Amino acid sequence: MSKLTAQEQERLIAFAQALVRIPSPSGQEAAVAQRLAEEMDALGFDAVWQDPMGNVIGRVGSGEPPVLVFNGHMDTVGISDPAAWQYDPFGGEVVDGHLFGRGAVDMKGPLAAMVYGAMLFQRQGGGHGTLYVVGVVQEEPHEGKAMEVLLRENHLQPDYVLLGEPSDLQVKRGHRGRLEIRVVTYGRACHASNPTAGENALYAAARLIFGIELLGAQLPEDLVLGPGTIAVTHLESFAASRNAIPDRVELVIDRRLTLGETEVKALAEIQSLVQKEELHADVFVPEYKMVSYTQYQVHGREYYPAWLLPEDHPFLRLVVRGVERALGVRPTVGTWAFSTDGVYTMGEAGIPTVGFGPGQEAQAHTANEHIAVRDLVRAAQAYAAIAEEVLRRGH
Repeated sequence: MSKLTAQEQERLIAFAQALVRIPSPSGQEAAVAQRLAEEMDALGFDAVWQDPMGNVIGRVGSGEPPVLVFNGHMDTVGISDPAAWQYDPFGGEVVDGHLFGRGAVDMKGPLAAMVYGAMLFQRQGGGHGTLYVVGVVQEEPHEGKAMEVLLRENHLQPDYVLLGEPSDLQVKRGHRGRLEIRVVTYGRACHASNPTAGENALYAAARLIFGIELLGAQLPEDLVLGPGTIAVTHLESFAASRNAIPDRVELVIDRRLTLGETEVKALAEIQSLVQKEELHADVFVPEYKMVSYTQYQVHGREYYPAWLLPEDHPFLRLVVRGVERALGVRPTVGTWAFSTDGVYTMGEAGIPTVGFGPGQEAQAHTANEHIAVRDLVRAAQAYAAIAEEVLRRGH
């Protein structure tokens, strides 16, 4: 198989730097979307467009099946404390062979590698189907939703999806799901000088939190994805003043779901604790509403199912073979700790989904986020080989 030329490697690295230099917090991806579309056009993709939500789609091929989608997201988390960064988070500096900046790993670097991998695949003659490279919006706050909009409302029907999230050039076949649960405990307000005249909603919340801590040790475990987990991540008390007994407390619970666990089951566990403690409380999964930079509005529930592609699935075998052919070493096959757009593509839509990307998972969302530029090049060549395996050799 052919490889990127020295000039193409330089262009890839420069493109990744350019993406990092464009701030793109969730909901503000317009500038990076324009830059992504411009690069696809310049590289000769057969078609490039943006959908109503602002997702960018580049096509290599005629549009006929089979269809392989390379998925990456354009948005990033914030930078938190700028003083914690050794290099400008939007500087896109390359130091000692590593690209530094917000999104270098998660996931502007991998997205750039996907674009150049598709270009290389096209230069090698393409395949018998169609390859799409998609850059989606607002993955960080609500993974999977932009892919749902893209596939449901823009008439893309993938046979396979490859996620480019960082995997250290190894292959991933699933991850746990997640569910956000809100609990509101209620009490009765009174003056704090006479606390027995009221009912303290904080005390009710404390009993519930203790029960949640005990519940965490009893959650089921999957042999591949590991155990379900539960954690209280936010607590807010409401009272007339600091001299008043609070009559309402709100909890946020982060519930990670292993294979076989469902939203209904997880909610029932919390409701059971509420009943056991005889608390006056509401338990629910919150709804979210998003408005994209194009003013496209979507809404949904804070539920993201677990997913796991069988280890003997033909698509997984083709991805492994492509990576091995490009890199000269057989990749390990594992699972991610974090959550991805696979919650929709595989978890809900049932589309065979696999992950492969450059960069270390642990670098995501950190200060001084960075990625080895050598791995960007290697990933691009692996993406081309994967597309070739799936769309040429696999059919």
